[in-house]
Amino acid sequence: METLEKNQGLPQADSDDYRPVRRIVTGTNAQGKSCFVSDGPTPNRTNRPGLPLAQVVWATGEARAPGEEPAPSGHAFGFHSKDGSLLRIVDFPPDENYDEARLKQFLDDSGVRDKSGARHFWFHKTESLDYAIVLEGEIWALLDEGETRMRPGDVLIQRATNHSWANRSGKPCRMAFVLLDLVEGEPL
Repeated sequence: METLEKNQGLPQADSDDYRPVRRIVTGTNAQGKSCFVSDGPTPNRTNRPGLPLAQVVWATGEARAPGEEPAPSGHAFGFHSKDGSLLRIVDFPPDENYDEARLKQFLDDSGVRDKSGARHFWFHKTESLDYAIVLEGEIWALLDEGETRMRPGDVLIQRATNHSWANRSGKPCRMAFVLLDLVEGEPL
């Protein structure tokens, strides 16, 4: 596989392919009435060469940034938030556009990569309950045993199992992930 020195086929935050997520936040005003607090592009995005473009829309728990903005620009997030949640939107390029070495290094650095000879380069496992929702495009959800194609509107309940995402479509796929920390003793 050719490495992607120029990130061909991957959305970049400074390119026409990048579509920011519009984040609308509500709150309560001084009179106790509900109101809109903000409306604009999600400030937090991760744009690493050879990897999917990820935007953290909101965070609770230990990963939340201090202050009023829980997911500011430049704040680093892991795969999930201890004692909390993450809402992340991810743009997956087609599989052939990845820099597999960089992706594996990213998963290694995060401590989640499956190193047992997995059948796809994205295989990983996190200790979280994840709701994975396809917004646009299509993607294959792969497990150790079995796989299924997901299309817009499909939801996968990922219960802390080894898994991978394979984009075989030749087109980008946008997904929403709600990642919840596991509560000890609570069944998944």
